[in-house]
Amino acid sequence: MVGVKTTCKDRWRQVLSEAKRIKEKHIMTVQQGISKKQLNEMKSAGVQLVVPRDYHGQYPRSDMRLLDIEEFVSLVRKRLA
Repeated sequence: MVGVKTTCKDRWRQVLSEAKRIKEKHIMTVQQGISKKQLNEMKSAGVQLVVPRDYHGQYPRSDMRLLDIEEFVSLVRKRLA
C-alpha cells in the first residue's frame, strides 16, 4: 500500500484508516521535512516514508530509514517478481 500525499503532517494517519488490513504501508511525499516526533510516530505505526533523495537532508535524524523513489520502486519490483 502506498499513499501519495503532497504533505504528510497529519495526513499520514489517513493511510492507517484507509488500509487497516494491509500490514506494510508507505507514504510518498514531496514535503520537505517533518518533525522527528512525527517520523517516530510513523515508524511506531508501521508506516514507511518515501521521499525524493534530494529531500533526505531536510529530515531530522531518526530511527526511521527514509526510502527514496528508486528504492521504493526496486522494492516493489522485487516483491512482484
